[in-house]
Amino acid sequence: MSYSGDDPAFVRATLNYLHRTERKPFVYMIEPPPGLPVAWGDVHAVPDIAVHNARRLEQAPSLEAQGFALHVHETAVTDFYDPAQIAEIYYPEIERLLRAATGAEKVVIFDHTIRSIPKLREGVKGMREPSRHIHNDYTEVSGRQRVREHLDPEEAEQRLTQRFLEINVWRPIRGPLQDSPLAVCDSSTLAAEDLIVCDLIYADKVTETYSIAHNLAHRWYYYPGMRREEALLFKGFDSDQGARTRFTPHTAFADPAAPPDMLPRESIEVRALVFLPAS
Repeated sequence: MSYSGDDPAFVRATLNYLHRTERKPFVYMIEPPPGLPVAWGDVHAVPDIAVHNARRLEQAPSLEAQGFALHVHETAVTDFYDPAQIAEIYYPEIERLLRAATGAEKVVIFDHTIRSIPKLREGVKGMREPSRHIHNDYTEVSGRQRVREHLDPEEAEQRLTQRFLEINVWRPIRGPLQDSPLAVCDSSTLAAEDLIVCDLIYADKVTETYSIAHNLAHRWYYYPGMRREEALLFKGFDSDQGARTRFTPHTAFADPAAPPDMLPRESIEVRALVFLPAS
């Protein structure tokens, strides 16, 4: 992975952590009941955090060592806003990428999120804005819950006895991406006490994500100017409790080095269960 000589070694940014309190934080993915906010948590905006340029590292980060890895990955998709192309072209491409990157014997892609500031402004249904709250999509409980949701019961119970991962695959729809780039935390710098369980509330279920408490040991990275042909893989869950990396906190952030004429953020993030061969 090459980088421009103009890319900084790091930038300093404000990242939004959460204070731990006796009250459990929550986020409604539907219209909340009257009198309740869409989300609640004691947000702790921490300024002047160094977000390092991962392109400058002598050794490229990996899923096992840091919890994330960048791949050059061409796609045949011509329109990421076309659901048919996502299902028929992009999902199979991502499955092949994940098999090659992990040696998986089975990959189950179960959803994706498109974050588009232009489409959101146009009122296009289903579009989301970049998330500026540090989080990890799955917890010790919800990571396993996903397996039971997406496999038949007998296979799910068998798969849960072996190592599996949940991996997010994130890429720009247009690049170079400079508006609200994605920062990822080196998972090996994360401590168990940094994880704050948060309820994620849907119409038919309540599941969990992790919010993150601030820790000076955290080391943050980003890939400046990501392009359409680059895909960032990061772990949302690893069932191996002895693994060096299990969860990868991430967040969008305002890059102070971004030019004023930058393209508005457009990105797609695919989530998949990755089942590894029995050891």
